[in-house]
Amino acid sequence: MEYRHMEIEKKWQDIWDEKASFKALNDYTKPKYYPLVEFPYPSGQGLHVGHPRPYTALDIVARKRRLEGYNVLYTMGWDAFGLPTENYAIKNKVHPASVTEENIKRFKEQLKSLGMSFDWSREINTTDPNYYKWTQWIFIKLFEKGLAYKKEMDINWCTSCKVGLANEEVVGGVCERCGSAVVKRAKSQWMLKITAYADRLIDDLSDLDYIERVKTQQINWIGRSTGMEIDFATTVGEKLRVFTTRPDTLYGATYMVVSPEHPMLDTYKDQISNFDDLMAYREEARLKSDFERTEINKDKTGVEIKGVSAINPLTEKQIPIWISDYVLMSYGTGAIMAVPGHDSRDWEFARAFNLPIVEVVAGGNVSEAAYDDIEDGVLVNSPLINGMRVQEAKEKIADYIESNKIGVRKINFKLRDWVFSRQRYWGEPIPLVHCETCGWVPVPESELPLTLPEVESYEPTDNGESPLAVMTDWIDTTCPKCGGKAHRETDTMPQWAGSSWYFLRYCDPHNDKAFADMDALNYWMPVDWYNGGMEHTTLHLLYSRFWHKFLFDIGVVNTKEPYLKRTSHGMIMGENNEKMSKSRGNVVNPDEIIEAFGADTLRLYEMFIGDFEKSVPWSENSVKGCRRFLDRTWSLMEDLSEDNQYSKTLETTIHKTIKKVSEDFESLKFNTAIAAMMSLLNDFKKQSQITKKDLETFLILLNPVAPHITEEMWQSVGYSGMVTDQSWPIFDSEKVVDTVVEMAVQINGKVRGTITISVDGTKEMAHDLAFKDEKIQQFTEGKTVVKEIYVPGKIYNIVVKG
Repeated sequence: MEYRHMEIEKKWQDIWDEKASFKALNDYTKPKYYPLVEFPYPSGQGLHVGHPRPYTALDIVARKRRLEGYNVLYTMGWDAFGLPTENYAIKNKVHPASVTEENIKRFKEQLKSLGMSFDWSREINTTDPNYYKWTQWIFIKLFEKGLAYKKEMDINWCTSCKVGLANEEVVGGVCERCGSAVVKRAKSQWMLKITAYADRLIDDLSDLDYIERVKTQQINWIGRSTGMEIDFATTVGEKLRVFTTRPDTLYGATYMVVSPEHPMLDTYKDQISNFDDLMAYREEARLKSDFERTEINKDKTGVEIKGVSAINPLTEKQIPIWISDYVLMSYGTGAIMAVPGHDSRDWEFARAFNLPIVEVVAGGNVSEAAYDDIEDGVLVNSPLINGMRVQEAKEKIADYIESNKIGVRKINFKLRDWVFSRQRYWGEPIPLVHCETCGWVPVPESELPLTLPEVESYEPTDNGESPLAVMTDWIDTTCPKCGGKAHRETDTMPQWAGSSWYFLRYCDPHNDKAFADMDALNYWMPVDWYNGGMEHTTLHLLYSRFWHKFLFDIGVVNTKEPYLKRTSHGMIMGENNEKMSKSRGNVVNPDEIIEAFGADTLRLYEMFIGDFEKSVPWSENSVKGCRRFLDRTWSLMEDLSEDNQYSKTLETTIHKTIKKVSEDFESLKFNTAIAAMMSLLNDFKKQSQITKKDLETFLILLNPVAPHITEEMWQSVGYSGMVTDQSWPIFDSEKVVDTVVEMAVQINGKVRGTITISVDGTKEMAHDLAFKDEKIQQFTEGKTVVKEIYVPGKIYNIVVKG
């Protein structure tokens, strides 16, 4: 009987839909499990073969948990607002809503064809007004608590998308999405005060089961630094405040650098003799992105401020002040003290402009050949702290600085507040109105959702305003507070808004009274296991943790963290080991693989291809190998006995396989779990027959990976019910202990053969077995045994001479 995958897979997908086999129950008495995958942006290109990798991994976990008796919430939705859809709509003169609807339909068909066990009754869409009503509600709560505010600032401006970008959306100096140049532009923007949560976003990581590289990226992005803010007097009276983590090196500060945008330039314009030169440099800096300005390996540029100097508060010497584009107004105070003897960037700048370099930490003298910041050593040329080691010197100088009111201890962060405005159409309207009398006022909750109006053109405007800015009928309104004239905010929210809380909506997706019922949240939250791409570690993951902590603070969610466990997967590359892209011609369409080999083959291959956390190249030959494994599995039905007990010769192997597969599914080792099942299949094939019990256990173990073929075989053999209704097999701990082992035999430390011996065999038994082996005899004949080293169950080493 032939394994006809297309017919069989469609059959079981229809049955699962009809029976609602994967529906999460509102039975809060059962043990729950909530695995989550990042919901996709539904593009017109549909799924690529990289998408099924994380979805299948968590699908395996979800299916296993159901077989273990859990009430499982495994869901899917659509992160559907954003620039790609809007840009496509502009190009093709079609409404973004229509584009989104078509893209979602396509994605959903593809996901269903893969046999994912999603509960489709809980599907969500960030562009649905019933969903973004609650995104707007959360924004209003942030505004009411002072965590959403508007600020005139220089923003990252994408010259192609014509939209402001958060710092996180600028990668390598260009727009993360389109690759175009990013410049600075002054704009009034809505901001979210994520910095108010910076400490908690770091400290609470210690309680979470996140893979280490995820924790590290979060910590590094937030960038908590402990140091001091120190005031430098100037010759014009104004004090320049700097932040430094190394107050012990203050005696080595031989010049200062301020941002080209620093307001002191304008304040003391009349005292500055080269003001025009400074303004020219400021304009050059304005055209660069923050990445370009702070890139470590770039040539150092700057202009000295002529007519104004600073005064080192410890040496009381006048030192020059420079402007340079590597100092940003958006980080710290916009000014730094430069210690070229012990900071690589300052040293390079000092060398470029022939500025003084003073060593203040012994052993930290810089050279052209090698340079590192000095984290330890003995202080020199520093009268108050000479002879002290760095840590002691830091404390001593900090006490002195504070007691003399020169500065204060301070914790600083690299993290900036979140730029939350987009001057585009396809996003959630910001639910605020501006009144001349009352200022910014939230739209009443009873009027939510504030829906997007129809517009004739979605084109971004050249002046940087949203397409909504010309819709006076929609903009003009009344103030909810005083009843006077007001106008709506025309900026929309960024794509990150809807994805910052979607996991909560899955718990209760049809609620029109709250974003989710508290009983549902108390039962389902937190998410037990969340898998997503490493590229979202400093974007979505950070933002969603911030939103969740805020919702916890106002009492509408039950946990301070949204996710207990976070893992990440590697990409699937092209067969040439390059990232898949249309331009490289190496994209693999999953539809073609499913048609040719079947969804179960694709699922099996993507889990067997290699270490789940690492990127791997696609291999057509390996796909074919996985299909052969399923064909051999199908043929097991030909050699069955009616015995409902394990085959005596296979019992130990089956229990070992249950243990191996159970453990590997929990630790992302899907490839080795599948290898264990392949090995068991080989053992089955060595038998003239296997029992119905042997096959039953094998099908349940394989089901999470290959659900269609296992359900069909289950039904064909005549087992009762469906595989999805069964219980996960339990291994007998006594039957997984090896009674005999294959042990290496070494002669003078080199392996020369093996023996099979009981795990508790004696040295005498090992000696007798080894010396009867012809391979071993070649190395012992005519030689004297000097010593025998024997570790039961591990190793036998014979030392000879002669």
